[in-house]
Amino acid sequence: MLEVLNLRKEYAGLTAVKGVSFSLQPGDIFGFIGSNGAGKTTTIRMIATLLEPTSGTARLNGADIVNDPMAVRRMIGYMPDFFGLYDDVKVWEYLDFFAAIYQVPAKQRSEVIDNVLELTDLTVKKNAFVQSLSRGMQQRLCLARCLVHDPLLLLLDEPASGLDPRARAELKELIAELGRMGKIVIVSSHILPELSDFCNTVGIIEKGELLAYGPVNEIVRATQPTRILEAHVLKDAAGAVELLQRLPQVVTAQATRDGELRIDFAGDNEGQAELVKALVDGGFKPIGFREHQADLEDVFLKLTTGAVN
Repeated sequence: MLEVLNLRKEYAGLTAVKGVSFSLQPGDIFGFIGSNGAGKTTTIRMIATLLEPTSGTARLNGADIVNDPMAVRRMIGYMPDFFGLYDDVKVWEYLDFFAAIYQVPAKQRSEVIDNVLELTDLTVKKNAFVQSLSRGMQQRLCLARCLVHDPLLLLLDEPASGLDPRARAELKELIAELGRMGKIVIVSSHILPELSDFCNTVGIIEKGELLAYGPVNEIVRATQPTRILEAHVLKDAAGAVELLQRLPQVVTAQATRDGELRIDFAGDNEGQAELVKALVDGGFKPIGFREHQADLEDVFLKLTTGAVN
């Protein structure tokens, strides 16, 4: 498992990360969310042993990033936001080079390379030169490079940066598959709706402070305890608001000029049915009604202010 224990990083006059703590188990896919300058990359680089923390530490299967960084490095695959690819090198040669660095036995390298190429759907590009690959294929190649030594933990810093929608969808499915294989995956990203599709745990960071951490559904429920209902009436939206505000489970209600109603509701499904009945009985002719499902973007906007270090 991964334990991050009060990680802190200070520069001259700036605290980039302020005591971040969380823990993850095999199979967890952790969405690390924050604005530019929030501290995501600094935290990831400390876990990757590329930055020494000012205080605190992290342990991966008992190996400490401060006291035993080489043991940690053997168990992680790190994919930075910007990475280099060597020109005039074929895909298999690129992977063979990194497999050698990670001391994968020479007799096993061919099989390992074939396996990671199949996993990342790059088998047909095995003999292609890396500079000929599209941006999406280069991202998958970099991820394949991170997998040649079968790491326990994958650190993916903005892996979908610059990808088109199809390439993002393919990468998302690949990350979900890595979670099913029992890897621990940390993904930093700005594409919040997509993160909720494959992350089972998220952390929201701002100005170096972890504002929220836990399962996606629990964080959404904690930040949005009431239901947001949206309705549309054919007549007298203002009168409908007056009626709704008299109902005991309605916290607030407001209307737009075109008859749209937005209702902050503290009741259950039965209460929703009674609310619709009250609108019908009041003669307001509701023609549309739905519950707005809060998502990670709603949570992020509610918890953060947009401030950066």
